[in-house]
Amino acid sequence: MTKESRIILGIDPGLANTGWGVISQDGSRLACLAYGCVSTPSDMPLEQRLAKIHEQIGAVAERYRPTCVGIETVWFGQNITAAFATGQARGAALVACAQAGLQVGEFSPKQIKLAVVGAGGADKTQVQYMVRQLLSLDAAPKPDHAADALAAAICYTTHQGFAGKAGLE
Repeated sequence: MTKESRIILGIDPGLANTGWGVISQDGSRLACLAYGCVSTPSDMPLEQRLAKIHEQIGAVAERYRPTCVGIETVWFGQNITAAFATGQARGAALVACAQAGLQVGEFSPKQIKLAVVGAGGADKTQVQYMVRQLLSLDAAPKPDHAADALAAAICYTTHQGFAGKAGLE
């Protein structure tokens, strides 16, 4: 990789499923290094669920050594209870990123879809398809939480470039 290269972590936060994806950027070329999902069962105590998210995101950061992270913001929609749970999971992931010294870019679901698909109202199938195309993958990343995390990492590259702060709307 050149001096214009970096490793980017993407996170799609959720209490039941926190998707993560790691990409490399070398100039305009993007490649997928790894992706997965931290799943926590609903019968596990909340503090243990948050600890698991924190520990596993920290382990991903330690293994792949990204310099930055693109993370999806919480969308409230109709279900405020779910939004609070997502916010707690997001906080646990952000603490792991802060401990790893990562520069953080926060993006709304609309910003991520716009960056990856070109339409802020794109559906999950369109996001998965474009993530597959942009990263030259043999198949769409599964589960969709991992695809969304890879999309957040891709969004970081379009909003961040190689200098300055992430552009937020």
